[in-house]
Amino acid sequence: MKKITKTNAARLLDRAKILYELIPYEVDESDLSAGHLAATIGEDINQVFKTLVLFGEKTKHFVCVIPGDHEVDLKKAAKLSGNKKVDLIAMKDLLPTTGYIRGGCSPIGMKKPFPTFIHESCMQFDHIFISAGMRGLQFKISPNDLVNFVHATVCDIIKDE
Repeated sequence: MKKITKTNAARLLDRAKILYELIPYEVDESDLSAGHLAATIGEDINQVFKTLVLFGEKTKHFVCVIPGDHEVDLKKAAKLSGNKKVDLIAMKDLLPTTGYIRGGCSPIGMKKPFPTFIHESCMQFDHIFISAGMRGLQFKISPNDLVNFVHATVCDIIKDE
């Protein structure tokens, strides 16, 4: 078993004395989807959350953390964040804005803190999975700990089915 390298996000949680577990997985560059990740680590897709970075004309950048098999509702995101219109940031802007790449973007430890919104379904679980800040590594973390650490707003931010 190879040694797991601690990410900056993990060191931040350690410093804050927040419990988590690092879950390594084999990365498939051709499929970075949350569904593939959930299947790879053998976990419920509803507990595997993805981190999306959006941009609004008034508030600029903000973060949405949503269940892996859902889409962010841009109208809800705009209203919640105090914008008239929002959109996902361009992929080329992800690394310079957050310090993270696609498939390894964590709501913890971005270059600077952004307003964060997490879907309310996270609260029905003892733990959820989020990126630990690099491809191939997930955090298994209490949703309460995550919400408190990143000062997230818990809300309905996904498209209705």
